[in-house]
Amino acid sequence: MQELPPNLTHSARRLPSVAGAATALALLTALNFVNYIDRYILPGVQEQVKREFHVSDAALGSITFWFFVTYMLAAPLTGWLGDRLPRKPLIVICALMISAVNVLTGTVHAFDSLLLRHAVLGIGEASLGIYAPALLADFYPEEDRNRILTIFYTAIPVGAAIGYLIGEMVGGRWGWRMPFYVSAVPGLLIAALILIFLREPARGASDAKPTGREHRAQAISLARNAPYLYATLGMAMTTFSMGGISAWMPSFLERAGFSHSTVGLTLGGITASAGLGGTAVGGWLAQRWLRTNHRALYLVSAWSALITVPFGVVCFFGPRAMMLPALALAMFSIFLGTGPLNAAIVNAVPATVRATAIAVELFLIHALGDTPSPRLIGMVSDRTTLSTGLGLTLVSMLIATALLFAGARTLPRNYVE
Repeated sequence: MQELPPNLTHSARRLPSVAGAATALALLTALNFVNYIDRYILPGVQEQVKREFHVSDAALGSITFWFFVTYMLAAPLTGWLGDRLPRKPLIVICALMISAVNVLTGTVHAFDSLLLRHAVLGIGEASLGIYAPALLADFYPEEDRNRILTIFYTAIPVGAAIGYLIGEMVGGRWGWRMPFYVSAVPGLLIAALILIFLREPARGASDAKPTGREHRAQAISLARNAPYLYATLGMAMTTFSMGGISAWMPSFLERAGFSHSTVGLTLGGITASAGLGGTAVGGWLAQRWLRTNHRALYLVSAWSALITVPFGVVCFFGPRAMMLPALALAMFSIFLGTGPLNAAIVNAVPATVRATAIAVELFLIHALGDTPSPRLIGMVSDRTTLSTGLGLTLVSMLIATALLFAGARTLPRNYVE
């Protein structure tokens, strides 16, 4: 669809239809769901990978490390493209690329090849993570984005749970390569549905503010955008924790004495129920709180990070009988801020540089977050214990708390209109 001239105001633009917006939300959420299935299959099979290739915990953590290296390095270019080209064809290309890489996993029979495979996958997933939220922001106005992105990011806990389950159930029976074949099929189907049914709106069609050329200059001034920076850095610290926990929790539970045959099912159930519940409750709380407090997106995210810490302490260092209940409460708490924090970042920037801003955000959260955390945790684990390594995630949650409370103080009164 041809975009309207950038100097047109919100009232002069043709708003996306309700049906078109709902179709986009359903298809992009489904694709995000498959995206997180792909990402969390590896933790579900990594003990098999370790046994086959005879590698250390640090080397095992490097698989995720190289995934996020390419993920964050691809982000600046894909963000630049997303602010200049239609997002729909770019999303379809990304989905096809991810499915193709999963199919090619069956040819991997050396550990270095597995590193390369996961690195290539990072390019496709980074692109999808930029284009989909930016496109959804053009379908929905500022006041609805917390609710919409909360729905979109329910894919994280549900997709992660299914990824763990596929890794355990399919990988346990047919080997660790087969789960990647299984995850390739739905990606291809959803890409076809997006190509046929999704209609891309004009860039900035649902923004209340004008999107004139003066906003182009803001692409180089994101470093002076305090609400954006605090939200991004707070998310980076949260991502450090989530990345480390998701990568190492299957191994942590197995080494604590839980059966390999039930770890995937247990983690899948906890991640789906606690993560989905936390995401839904956090989005609901923020939406209600926004009626009386313009800082609600930041405050819900800050409290989410803070209350995660004591539950993490019990899970990592407490008695075995308390590990699973504490893990469930920690997962619920950490996911409370998912929708609000992503909405805060999207609302902090204008439509004309939104893809670039999301790309910079992805670069930072992965450079500071889940790119180093699995490897750092593995290195500490090799020298001490895995519990001590996982303790690094609690420190990062405290840093996230401080950043997000500070970020709330920088918001202007008209932050959400």
